[in-house]
Amino acid sequence: MKKDELRYLQRLAELYPTIGKASTEIINLQSILNLPKGTEHFMSDLHGEYEAFSHVLRNGSGAVRKKIDDVFGHTLSNHDKRDLATLIYYPREKIRLVKKTEEDMENWYKITLYRLIEVCKTTASKYTRSKVRKALPPDYAYVIEELITEKAEVLDKEDYYNSIVNTIIEIRRAENFIVALAELIQRLVVDHLHILGDIFDRGPGPHFIMDRLMEYHSLDIQWGNHDVVWMGAAVGQRACIATVVRNSIRYGNLDILEDGYGINMLPLATYAMEAYKDDPCTVFGIKGVSDYHSLEQELGRKMHKAIAVIQFKLEGKLLRERREFHMEDRCLLHRIDLEKGIIVMPDGKEYPLRDSLFPTVDWEQPYELTAGELEVMERLEAAFRNCEKLQNHMRLLLDVGGLYKIYNGNLLFHGCIPLNEDGSMKEVEVYGETYSGRALYDILESYVRRAFFSVDTEEQKKGKDILWYIWAGPNSPLFGKDKMTTFERYFIEDKEVAKEKKGAYYQLLEKEEVVDRMLQEFGLDPAKSHIINGHVPVHQIEGESPVKCGGKVIVIDGGLCKAYQKVTGIAGYTLIYNSYGLFLAAHEPFTSAEEAVSKGNDIVSSQMAVHYSSKRRLVGDTDNGKALRERIQELTRLLEAYRKGIIKETK
Repeated sequence: MKKDELRYLQRLAELYPTIGKASTEIINLQSILNLPKGTEHFMSDLHGEYEAFSHVLRNGSGAVRKKIDDVFGHTLSNHDKRDLATLIYYPREKIRLVKKTEEDMENWYKITLYRLIEVCKTTASKYTRSKVRKALPPDYAYVIEELITEKAEVLDKEDYYNSIVNTIIEIRRAENFIVALAELIQRLVVDHLHILGDIFDRGPGPHFIMDRLMEYHSLDIQWGNHDVVWMGAAVGQRACIATVVRNSIRYGNLDILEDGYGINMLPLATYAMEAYKDDPCTVFGIKGVSDYHSLEQELGRKMHKAIAVIQFKLEGKLLRERREFHMEDRCLLHRIDLEKGIIVMPDGKEYPLRDSLFPTVDWEQPYELTAGELEVMERLEAAFRNCEKLQNHMRLLLDVGGLYKIYNGNLLFHGCIPLNEDGSMKEVEVYGETYSGRALYDILESYVRRAFFSVDTEEQKKGKDILWYIWAGPNSPLFGKDKMTTFERYFIEDKEVAKEKKGAYYQLLEKEEVVDRMLQEFGLDPAKSHIINGHVPVHQIEGESPVKCGGKVIVIDGGLCKAYQKVTGIAGYTLIYNSYGLFLAAHEPFTSAEEAVSKGNDIVSSQMAVHYSSKRRLVGDTDNGKALRERIQELTRLLEAYRKGIIKETK
């Protein structure tokens, strides 16, 4: 036996010090391999829509309702199934509603408890008893385990279970127990959650989404460009800070910054009211707000313009410093001819400006901040860097997240793989070196982590600046367009000049040889694997399908964000990958939790099988199964070492 192998087995023996313990673990792991694989749930482009996200999380994109159908079949009416599903999604709220009309609550408790127990049994059946035990709520762990576990030694099982249920009702713990069972079903119905980016911006509750994800039992996150710009803000990259603040103001979401993260907007408000006191800022309206009174709207417009101009200054200065980004054409302030009221774009075309008031721009050095702007940014940077809650949320993104993930034969990322027009991997320069495909993803992610963890000042600054590049760079795998036309949308009337052209990736998704090459680039078998991404909304209303290339590519951004629903025609796609295959769920617009409880409304409008097999996929067929087999082999070698006397048992 080689020295390194012996040393490893000696370390393993510390965990399994006897033949009996090593043997027991082998038997346990072997049994896990033959269980059905756990259900994976894929969501993308949440954009702060907490209530819709929370509902989809509760219903598992239809997985809860499927379990109810599996258990009760035709023995329950559709109305009763819908009521039971709503109870599982919103147990406390549903109980309060039932108590207003139900005359015999004791009987309702008994029927409901039995139904929930049956659903819970089925949901728990695909897991080991150990895994189920870890998921049980501590206060009721013993009782729930008794109720959902078959007890062969009990002669009269019906009386045994009846006595437990009756006791729960008699001691007035039925409501608490129903809540515990409902939440346990929610947890067990989905084994692992994948978030494919863009948690932040547009909607009002990204901080609530992050709070919920902080508590979730098993998940990974593929960063979106809207997440990355918040990460940049959290490490003090000022162009990212300005972008985050501008986006929050633009969509009427200052509450996210002020109430959600405790970031004081008073310095910006004070500065904006003074610097733009004679400017109506009419082109800087606030989207999606109808309850602002006139003074609030005026202040909002002035703050909006103030931070937008700061952003354009900061971006211009950054791009002149970082020539290697090759984005100097996005420096636009110096192209303004104030006397003529026009801007001369990089292609030489002239456009009239919708707004030609720039009281804070020094045209001799247009990208320099004024003293007032500098003070605002210094205070904002300190607020972002010192916000404990924001830093905790960013740490979650770092701990469970990355630019891409390979999981059970699927390649997950938010945006795209940069490609040339012929479908080959595009070479992209990153600080003097060129990278493509997987190597590009890896180097960009390494720089993101340097922004947070490097002790080298220059490397840390490179990381901070790359966060902004990933947000808006034309060759960024999270942006995937030729340019971000924020300036044009504000200042130029002609809509054509503000169009953002999608990269080649989105034009080539139906070409099988291109898709196969991308999968192979990440070490995957094209015959068995899929690319799953979000980022660009699927326009179902125009007949576009989220399933591309015969099912090899699945795009699951269907418009959970309300801002997109007019053009998508639905309210988002999600994906379920259970032991039978991949199922795409299309969602109707979410109204409110109150309406879901009172009317029993769900938002899963349809499900479509992307890949289905009548033979169930087992844990042994997954990445975790591969790891378990390797562990079994290691433990088997340990057993041999014990039996040959190479390693001694310690009892």
